[in-house]
Formats: sequence, C-alpha cells, structure tokens
Amino acid sequence: MIYDILDYISIFLALLIVLPFHEFAHGFAAVKSGDLTPKLQNRYTLNPFAHFDLPGLLCFLFAGFGWAKPVPINPNNFTNYKKGCFFVSIAGVVMNYVTSFIAYPLFILAIMFMPDIGYFDEVITYSLFYIFSFGITFAIFNLLPIYPLDGFRVVDVFNKKRGPVFCFLRDKGVYILYALIGLSVIADVLDIYQLDILGNFIGFVASYLQIPITWFWGLIF
Repeated sequence: MIYDILDYISIFLALLIVLPFHEFAHGFAAVKSGDLTPKLQNRYTLNPFAHFDLPGLLCFLFAGFGWAKPVPINPNNFTNYKKGCFFVSIAGVVMNYVTSFIAYPLFILAIMFMPDIGYFDEVITYSLFYIFSFGITFAIFNLLPIYPLDGFRVVDVFNKKRGPVFCFLRDKGVYILYALIGLSVIADVLDIYQLDILGNFIGFVASYLQIPITWFWGLIF
C-alpha cells in the first residue's frame, strides 16, 4: 500500500514538471511569433496550477497519458502566420523530448548515488523516472493527427486541401480521443492488454524514441 501511495505522489510531482513546461513552450513560441495573448491571459507561466485540466490530469494519473489546459493564442497576431502556427504547434512536443533528455541522467544519478533517506529518495527516483517517461509519451500523444492535439495543428499548417478525412478528424477528433482513452481505462481495469489500442501504440513508438536518449547518456554513464 505504501508503495502505491509513493507511486501516485511521484506521478503527481512529475506532472508538476511535464505539463507546465509543455504549455509554457506553446506560450513562449506564440509570444516570440508576435502574439501576446498568453501573457494577457496569465498563461505565460510555469505555475502548474495555471495549466492543469482536471480530466486530463486524471487520465494521466490512471491511464498514463492525458492533457493540460491549452494556452490561448491568436494566430492572427503572428508576424508570419504559417511559420508561427508551426512553431507554436511543435513547441510543446519539442519541450517534452528535451525534458525527457534532461530527466534521464538525473534518474540514473539518483539510482547510483541517492542515499537512503526514508521514502524521500524513492519519491525522487520515481518522480525522475516518470518525468522521463511522461515527457516521451506526452510528446507522442500530442503528435497524433487528431483534433485538438498538436499533431493535427501541424498537419493543418501544411494541408491546403480540406479533404473528408481531415474534416472528420477535425469534427470528431475529440470523440475519437475519448473513445481511445476509455478503451485504455477499460483495458487496465479488465487486464486486457490487447484492448489498449492507444497505450500499445504510444508504448511501441516510445520504445524507439527513448533509444537516442538512453544511447547518448549511456556513453557517459
């Protein structure tokens, strides 16, 4: 029981890092592209509670992936519309991968050198692992080309023709996400691994995306 509690504490602490860094990156890119809306809406901050979305947070806690409250932007203020939309859309994903890249060596150092100080050392070690893990899975999740995720917005930047598939993903995307997340939760409750389509896909891609990080730091440690 105590280790389950420590696990949830560690997950929550990891989310205090992963989610606000992701959303701040969107806001930072928007401001640099000429839109001050994130500042005017008090979302140009690393304060995690300014970015938390309760359903997305609960999904993170129980399904391993979720979302934060999107930073409001007005692309009409961008000095270069297409370039601004692209950089704002991709900024959060890039930040997630950078966060994982930084967290991994800290996780390894914690395993190697963290002294035994009650349960505190385990919380630190677990939290660093979840920051590394969530950074990658959050990046993959957000790259899915389904509205309202970042991947859809990246596709939208370069998509000149609004075909039926694009319109379907835009209009029904949120319901597709809810259905996939619902399947993941049901799969976890019923212990039916094959039913977790979204989780299996993210896990498969993550196993490859983490290779450059572990390989690079493996040269040092």
